[in-house]
Amino acid sequence: MGKLDSFYRRLPIWGQHAAVSAYGLYWYWLRFGPGFQRHAQAYRDREKNLDAAGWQGWQQQRLRHVLSVAANLVPFYQETWTAAQRNAALAGQLNALPLLEKQILRADPKRLLRRDVKPLYPLKFATSGTTGTPVTSYWTVDEFRESQAYHEVRGANWAGVSFAMARATFSGRMVEPEPDSAGPYYRFNRVERQVYCSAFHLNARTAKCYLAAWKRHGVEWLTGYAVSYFLLAQFILEQGLQPPPLRGIITTSEKVTPHMKQVMEQAYRCRVFEEYNNVENVFFANDCEHGRLHVSPDVGIIEILRPDGTPCDPGEVGEVVATCLFRTYQPFIRYRIGDCAAWDAAPCPCGRPMPVIKEVVGRIEDVVVGPDGRQMVRFHGIFINQPHIQQGQIIQETLDSIRVKVVPAPGFGPPDIQEVTARIQQRLGGLVKVTVEPVDHIPVSKSGKFKAVVSLLKDLEALKAKDVGGF
Repeated sequence: MGKLDSFYRRLPIWGQHAAVSAYGLYWYWLRFGPGFQRHAQAYRDREKNLDAAGWQGWQQQRLRHVLSVAANLVPFYQETWTAAQRNAALAGQLNALPLLEKQILRADPKRLLRRDVKPLYPLKFATSGTTGTPVTSYWTVDEFRESQAYHEVRGANWAGVSFAMARATFSGRMVEPEPDSAGPYYRFNRVERQVYCSAFHLNARTAKCYLAAWKRHGVEWLTGYAVSYFLLAQFILEQGLQPPPLRGIITTSEKVTPHMKQVMEQAYRCRVFEEYNNVENVFFANDCEHGRLHVSPDVGIIEILRPDGTPCDPGEVGEVVATCLFRTYQPFIRYRIGDCAAWDAAPCPCGRPMPVIKEVVGRIEDVVVGPDGRQMVRFHGIFINQPHIQQGQIIQETLDSIRVKVVPAPGFGPPDIQEVTARIQQRLGGLVKVTVEPVDHIPVSKSGKFKAVVSLLKDLEALKAKDVGGF
């Protein structure tokens, strides 16, 4: 654990609230500082003024700029693109360029940084992704503010909310560091009126505590992990709990099935809007008021491809490949996201001339269940900032037994095993047995997909019926 995490853990609860608010002040400046309003207005103007032909012209012009930057100023593309590919890039011919593998980002992400830009304050973000292996992306502050602008304009505003309103968030942050805590299971960022909820303490017993926190702090909308809100919704309906009045929910990180959406809307008594993007922010798609998943053409270009590289027809499932249009400090050109999806050919009643994704395939992850019944998602976040682990997979064998497969990187040793064990036990409790198993490789599933989290608890309904561990 880092020094800041260790310091945070030693603070009293009131001190942790204060620390979260102090950190929130920094994030408020980072998100909404100079440039945010200018970017937000630009996204509103394009949405209002561009028709389908206008979007196509704007996108092609922006694409030429991004590809010119990549071809002339980014070492990776200069070294790996052939002369013909470089000429195609300068001509704006995206489909003539090779696909960008995630392994490049894992091995040496700085090779994708442009040589002529030296930010005074570069930002660095790491994500475990659905592969269990961190991917690192670099941003300028202005790029980050632009990403917040389209999240506000295309995400929050389409859902009838705003980041200026009080909200609750489920994410992977360890806001409550004690696995066996009696609560509270949140910390309050006073600057943004944001209730950070712990995704690692959610179970039938604690469900009412989350609702009480939302009521106490006047939460108006929810955002974050889809599965966490779904699990909480189930507890709300099972126990007859009453959430505060909510304006909407924007889910992230996992696919929302029709069943999940139905349960959540019944429990929270408001609309659920799904958001689809990644930490690298190579693209952005989100639900409109008609529940259709629109791609924002000014954030990125999405291609859905067959195995032979040709474009899929509407309704045909293929691989998602994305090219970012607003980030040029570290350009992502035809980046393999690792997901599969299908286009929707039917026009949307909302009238927005933006592409519509019919279905995103393969973003639901297995839930990890604690001995006391808490159910956790995005558990593969334990691999973030683990430099000696090349790849990892969490396997839950029983309620109190976790096996971790890791592909070691140079330098791997007992301290890394201890760190993995500590992170898991911090989330699930010290009585959980953790076995770390170094392996040469981790095989993919029969469908060809890698699963970072595998649950061998096949019948959760049977566990619930037996009232195992507080279900």
